[in-house]
Amino acid sequence: MSRRRFVARGVPGGYRVWDNHGRRFWGDHYELCPDDLLTELNGRKDPARISELLRRYRALKR
Repeated sequence: MSRRRFVARGVPGGYRVWDNHGRRFWGDHYELCPDDLLTELNGRKDPARISELLRRYRALKR
């Protein structure tokens, strides 16, 4: 099994998405673990679905 490119890392106050390939954080800070977003980023990579998930998780922060 290959190594996952995007993983959630716990940071103070929530989670950040870590890019193993680029060796840097990707996206925003999330209070809840973005499991659906990680599945999409590591799977099909559908831009419309990723945008939808980003909006959903961004709305949860408010």
